[in-house]
Amino acid sequence: MMPRIAFDTFSFATPLYLWLLALPGALLVLWIWQVLVRRRDVNRLRRDRMLPLRERFSALGDLGFWLCLLVAASLCIVSLAGPRARIAAIRNASADIVILQDGSASMYVKDVDPDRWRRSVRFLRTFAGALSWKGDRVALALFAHLCSPQVRLTKDPNALFFFLDHLGDKSPFRLEDSPTWDTNIEEGIRWGLRIVEKDQELFGENGNPRAFVVVTDGQAWSGTVATALQQARALDIPVYVVGVGTTSGGMIPQPTAPTAEVFAPVHSVLDRASLIQLAQAGGGEYFEIGRGSDRDVAFGLVSRLRQRSQKARVVETFEDLYWRFLLAAAVVLCLGTLLLRRRVELVWQAAAAGAIVLLIVMIL
Repeated sequence: MMPRIAFDTFSFATPLYLWLLALPGALLVLWIWQVLVRRRDVNRLRRDRMLPLRERFSALGDLGFWLCLLVAASLCIVSLAGPRARIAAIRNASADIVILQDGSASMYVKDVDPDRWRRSVRFLRTFAGALSWKGDRVALALFAHLCSPQVRLTKDPNALFFFLDHLGDKSPFRLEDSPTWDTNIEEGIRWGLRIVEKDQELFGENGNPRAFVVVTDGQAWSGTVATALQQARALDIPVYVVGVGTTSGGMIPQPTAPTAEVFAPVHSVLDRASLIQLAQAGGGEYFEIGRGSDRDVAFGLVSRLRQRSQKARVVETFEDLYWRFLLAAAVVLCLGTLLLRRRVELVWQAAAAGAIVLLIVMIL
């Protein structure tokens, strides 16, 4: 929808340049005097000359071009003064989505093909492809015992796909590190809140509804999850949960490095009940990879996110309007050129236009 200009907020950044309008104003007085002289001469010719046919004279002759030139010069001066106003545009709200991807040891389990980590990354690629990216912003953070932010909130899908390609083979949290063997959802949500707060600090409030998407198997939670969920709910950020894995589960593989610590064998299963409870407590909904195609699950999740942003809203920003005046000046000058009839004047106009184009090319 076309933006609306609030003319009551119209102002100039450098109004001092408006004094230059006195020059085209003085020339306009001279132009009016020339028009009166022309009309007097035309009336005298019609009265004194006897012709077999009625002689026709244009209303302004070449003076029409000079009027267009004065108007174009005035518009350029106004543009130089830096006009600006508040622009109000009505558009559908988009969404800010923070993806929190589990990277703990249980994501190495191969109860889904090829394993939980690569299966979840494949789903995230489908989910990213289901977004319209017309105002949507997505961030990505990985968590185990600690959290590792990867992508801040961005409108660029290439940034997200780059990290998904980089992380596609295995989790950056190594099995040899003991913190990898813990899943701390509180730390993940806390870092998600920090991503949102930092974005507001840098770019201000954009009005998009926000949501967290947690992709995990729900194995071995630690941390005070309720506290993190309360903080998210207080900021009106629902937590949607996407489960990966099977209820039959599998064994977490041991580290392969010769000097690595050997951990107690752990059989990991999809903790569906706790994940549903987590989604309900977070004000979101539970989805599961494998219940239908990835495309169906991804579009179902996107549909829930869209329901929070389906209402149209008015976005107001201050915008510089100088380019509008420059465009109007160019249009008026082109129309004035059409009023010229003498070949010499047309040649001078073509030469001036060529010089301007050459100057622009040299500047660029």
